[in-house]
Amino acid sequence: MYCPSCGKSALSRSDVKAFRCEHCQFIYFHNTASAVLAIICFEDEILVAERGREPCKGMLDFPGGFVDYDESLEQALYRELQEEIGFQSTDIRYIGSAPNTYIYREIEYKTCDVFYHITLDNKPKMQANDDVEAIYWVKRDDIVPIDFAFDSARSALRLLGIE
Repeated sequence: MYCPSCGKSALSRSDVKAFRCEHCQFIYFHNTASAVLAIICFEDEILVAERGREPCKGMLDFPGGFVDYDESLEQALYRELQEEIGFQSTDIRYIGSAPNTYIYREIEYKTCDVFYHITLDNKPKMQANDDVEAIYWVKRDDIVPIDFAFDSARSALRLLGIE
């Protein structure tokens, strides 16, 4: 790996999340990425998304995605909901967060996934876009946690009392 400071091919792992340049002593920290997801509810139903891309293509997830540079968590959630399902809401409530491992093209990324809850008074028109293959309304009692792609989503379901 090349050092982002001096450009030499001299980076070596110094601990689980850091690399040190043997030439200039620069330390590169490979930190956790942030992601945001929305659990959208209408009466006794929850909106789930079928993943349209790897990793875990075809499995269930909640609408959302990674936080871009210079975005707040909330801004990222609003952007991701618009991109993925054509939906906008500012009436969100923080549920919690969970660590996750996201493997993309055989590279393991550690993430911290942040979950928000949105309760709807009616079902607006939404459609699957971007990297979402399809969206479904599923009755709360019919949710099967093992059908979800990531451990963090299963953790969020437990926070909502869905085991």
